[in-house]
Amino acid sequence: MNEVLAGKDTFLAVLKENIATVLNEDSDKATNDIDEKLDELQKELLRLANSKANYEDVADEIYRLRDLKQSALIENAEREGKRQRIIEMAEFLDEQPEVLEKYDEQLVRRLIEKVTVLEEKFTVEFKSGVEADIAL
Repeated sequence: MNEVLAGKDTFLAVLKENIATVLNEDSDKATNDIDEKLDELQKELLRLANSKANYEDVADEIYRLRDLKQSALIENAEREGKRQRIIEMAEFLDEQPEVLEKYDEQLVRRLIEKVTVLEEKFTVEFKSGVEADIAL
């Protein structure tokens, strides 16, 4: 933890880069495109149904696009949650002192996602996606 706090400027730069990456992912465009296509297909479905033509393929495509839209909305919510966690982590880390004198449970829980222990090293994976390898 002290290594991260001592180099927190670098760590914060990586966090900000991760935020930019999350924000730059085009999320709303995907759902807008799906909505436009759904609107077109629903009009086509009405036209086919009124003319008593076979509309099964159009209905299947509408169901497929609705599922696709639902998936996109879930991804958007997950992306927003991740972005918010990264922002909170950056703010929290910025408030911390340069060196820890004793174990800080709150700091560990807010920053660390998991620790993987191997024979020759252990890897600390931070919630921001940054990993640090520590040799044993």
